[in-house]
Amino acid sequence: MTQVTHSPRAVLGLRDFRLFASATFMTAGLQQMQAVAVGWDLYERTGSVLALAWIGVAQFLPVALLFLPAGQIADRFDRRRVMVTSQATFACGSIGLSIAALTLADPIWIFAFLFLTGIGQVLNRPSRDALLPMLVPAPLIPNALAFNSSLFQVASIGGPALAGVLIASAGSAAGVYLINLALSIVTMVLALAIRARPAAGSARPPLSLEALFAGVRHVIRTRLILGVMIVDLFAVMFGGVSSLLPVFAKDILHVGPVELGWLASAQALGALVMGVFQGMRAPTRRAGDTFIIAVACYGLAMATFGFSEIFIVSYAALVLAGAMDNLSVVLRHSVVQIYTPDELRGRVSAVNRVFVDSSNHVGTIESSVLAAFTSPMFTAVAGGVITIAVALIARQRFHELRDLKTLVKT
Repeated sequence: MTQVTHSPRAVLGLRDFRLFASATFMTAGLQQMQAVAVGWDLYERTGSVLALAWIGVAQFLPVALLFLPAGQIADRFDRRRVMVTSQATFACGSIGLSIAALTLADPIWIFAFLFLTGIGQVLNRPSRDALLPMLVPAPLIPNALAFNSSLFQVASIGGPALAGVLIASAGSAAGVYLINLALSIVTMVLALAIRARPAAGSARPPLSLEALFAGVRHVIRTRLILGVMIVDLFAVMFGGVSSLLPVFAKDILHVGPVELGWLASAQALGALVMGVFQGMRAPTRRAGDTFIIAVACYGLAMATFGFSEIFIVSYAALVLAGAMDNLSVVLRHSVVQIYTPDELRGRVSAVNRVFVDSSNHVGTIESSVLAAFTSPMFTAVAGGVITIAVALIARQRFHELRDLKTLVKT
């Protein structure tokens, strides 16, 4: 009997996984670059914190409207071609954003093209998540997830930093959008190069409301999955300050776009370090408590960031927040994968994605509006305190999470 080697080298020996990982890396990079460019572009033009809130609205609407159909599409059609379609949609949005930047068009056009790129993103993730287990043997899935996570963090570090340098050198966000267009095209080619595979089940799910909501029902009935998703939702919604980084950089820390790029990539650096550390140690035997502690420490780090007016302290706090966020995300993603049957993976991934995107985009709205009526520093500190409270409350309300020891389904 042939044994499968449990090592990153074994994963990298698979041609289709290499193509998939490259496409994922580029997708993560262009999304991170866009986030920095749009935030800088809008704040430079308007000087309004409330304008940053509309970024969250424009990106959350596609999630709210399309997350269920996106999951159904991922379970019904060739996931490679769904990835290509989503990247083509994102590319069209990048063209629009570059034109808006070059012509100094009304900010309403930025929000319109953000909505378009948001459609591409919400279509992309469920199909991408569901495709990965089809490309590698089951014993190598954890290695594949770890490697993909590391690539995502590298892109999250390099993408914002590169965006900051490009903006500083050109004085415009247009160059970032054009590079994103090129990356989208390359990503489409990589996705099409992956060999076609039949879905894990022989039959497509029927076109019915019951099938459409199957992923939602599974999440609600599996309280462990529901618990980790809810904690992550509220932690990122209240604890995240990514939309306020342009304000902190310019008005509180008094630094320029290059330093803004470093602030935007700080959490990814912490996440990368934590990812490497997790890959080198044995799985935790107290997964539930580790998840809760990680979320609480994330809140503490964000509160520290809110108090700081010194760049290096703020940067270090964001690095720590990124490390704790990565620890909790890996545990959450593992729970979702282990406790979800293959035939529901696309639809459950879509539900998981709406939780993640809701926390990010609604958090952008919440933090921007609160900062406009109070202050950015108060918003960050209050969000950190709320995140700690959410972690402690969740430990009491979800005994399944509290009792979770190892990430092995019995």
